[in-house]
Amino acid sequence: MDDDWDTLAQHISDSSKKSFSIKNRRSINGGCINKAMVLEDGPRCYFVKQNAAARLAMFEAEAKGLQEIARSHSVRVPQPLCWGKNKNFAYLVLEYIAIEAINSHGMQQLGFQLAQMHRITRAQFGWDTDNTIGSTPQTNTPSPNWVNFWRENRLGFQLELAGQNGRSLNRKGERLLADLEKFFQGYSPAPSLLHGDLWGGNAGSFQRQPVIFDPAVYYGDREADLAMTELFGGFSAAFYRAYEDAWPLDAGYRVRKTLYNLYHILNHFNLFGGGYASQAERMMDSLLSELR
Repeated sequence: MDDDWDTLAQHISDSSKKSFSIKNRRSINGGCINKAMVLEDGPRCYFVKQNAAARLAMFEAEAKGLQEIARSHSVRVPQPLCWGKNKNFAYLVLEYIAIEAINSHGMQQLGFQLAQMHRITRAQFGWDTDNTIGSTPQTNTPSPNWVNFWRENRLGFQLELAGQNGRSLNRKGERLLADLEKFFQGYSPAPSLLHGDLWGGNAGSFQRQPVIFDPAVYYGDREADLAMTELFGGFSAAFYRAYEDAWPLDAGYRVRKTLYNLYHILNHFNLFGGGYASQAERMMDSLLSELR
């Protein structure tokens, strides 16, 4: 195993163009998908994610997503240094940022900066790279039609996966997918640059500046990012006021946010099981009631 770490240290040295030797290696919380640690060489340190060697493509896509957000010059993200695999694991090496909780001023900044990020658009929805949401594959095949993209690459995919995982939601799911256009009458979203997995655990602060991380980047309706910030909480009223001041939301967001968060609840069922399927059914009931 030491050979693996020596190889990783050499990759860091080559990528940073400065010799790096691991003097200390400490594990930290990296979520439920990856192992995470900080590698230290005196004053220099890096944040490293690990997973099975077969998961290298997941890290390649995450690095590309971080670079895409960084190019928007909006919200700060950790800069990826290098990624690869050895005999025992795949890895992603990132700039180490000592993340802290966001205060009220930081929340206000984040709301404004997220609106800036969403102003970055492309001609089509999706992205040129498939990635993952958690550890679930996320297909980003570009499409000029947002409703079709959401139907096929997001909700339809998760509903099919739920069936494979032992919970068929097809009857309600099929009705919802068939009438998806009705949620978008009079509303045509632009393909905005999205973080894609923007819950409270993927945002923080460093030196009083907002930082977001662990993205699942693609280009889609900006409402999808805003909806997820409401799913598990963690974002203050100052955040939403600042966003609305910078770019007001359409009135239909009140209903569509449930449509967007259904994707994440289905994904949580497919990853973790438990009561998420029942929550997804309640959300579908609520959405179907809007169509009556």
